[in-house]
Amino acid sequence: MAASCYQNFLKLCEEWPVDETKRGQDLGAYQWGRVAHAFREGENTQIAEPEACDQMYESLVPLHSNYYKHKYPRPGDTSFNGLSLEEYKLVLCTDTLEEFKEVNKGMWKKLQEKFAPRDPEEKHKAWARALS
Repeated sequence: MAASCYQNFLKLCEEWPVDETKRGQDLGAYQWGRVAHAFREGENTQIAEPEACDQMYESLVPLHSNYYKHKYPRPGDTSFNGLSLEEYKLVLCTDTLEEFKEVNKGMWKKLQEKFAPRDPEEKHKAWARALS
C-alpha cells in the first residue's frame, strides 16, 4: 500500500513543473519537499493513515491535470488590470518581489540596515558605548 502511494506521489511530482524563478514560493518545489519529508524511507515508509494519503493524492490530481482550468475556461488571457500572463510571471518572480521590497523601504530603515551590527552582542556593545 505504501509503495503504491509513494509511486503515485513520485510520478505526480515528476510531472509537476518547478518554476525556478519563484524560489521559496513554487508549488512544484513545495510538493517535492512534502513528499520527501513524508516518505523519508521511500517505498518502505509506514503510512499511519492510508485513506488520508489517498485523499490528498486525489485532491492534487485535478490541479495537476488543469481540470478546473478546462472546466471553467476564462473568456480572455488578461486580468482585471489588463496584465498578460507573461507580465504576471515577471512581476511574481522572486527577484522582482525582492526589488519591490527594497524600493518600498524607507530611508531610515535602509540606514539602520546598512549601519546596524550583524552580531547581537556587537549591538549591545555599540549601545553601551553610545550611552557612556
